Amino acid sequence: MSTALTPPTGALPPVRHPDAPAPGELLGAHYEHCFGCGGGQPHGLHLEARAGEGVSLTAEFTVTAAHQGAPGLAHGGVLATALDETLGSLNWLLRVIAVTGRLETDFVRPVPVDTVLFLEAEVTAVSGRKIYSRATGRIGGPDGAVAVRAEALFIEVKVDHFIDNGRPAEIQAAMADPDQVRRARAFEVNP
Repeated sequence: MSTALTPPTGALPPVRHPDAPAPGELLGAHYEHCFGCGGGQPHGLHLEARAGEGVSLTAEFTVTAAHQGAPGLAHGGVLATALDETLGSLNWLLRVIAVTGRLETDFVRPVPVDTVLFLEAEVTAVSGRKIYSRATGRIGGPDGAVAVRAEALFIEVKVDHFIDNGRPAEIQAAMADPDQVRRARAFEVNP
């Protein structure tokens, strides 16, 4: 693990926000056109995440032929995307908006097409705007063989980060979508 992924002395344990989704609740897509979780991407991962206990969650997605790199095997970049999406979903439990600052991925074994990748993730520490987390992906289920692992650093941002940096047409469409506006407002107040 790199030193950038090691929480500093004095980092705090994560605290689940009182308004976070309940354990077992499906989190849903944060944006319909997200490649990781959105239903609007025909070849996306369609990753589904469920809130766990504390500041943890589980997620899964099925590797399809559209996700392959080598013949019959998942592309490493797709697996890294699944880990990034899973780790990013943890922010729903903290009720903050955050973006990936660093993602370090270990590829342990190949993941065949038509395999369900089961992911578990947790926030390990928080220090100011920095959120430290880790995830593990297993083939076939929670007791399956470990295929991938990751540690990440997320940085809390305000919604202006996306408004200032996104393409105007997509930003305007998202702001016109009542579901998207509702999701953004859920994060406006972080007591």
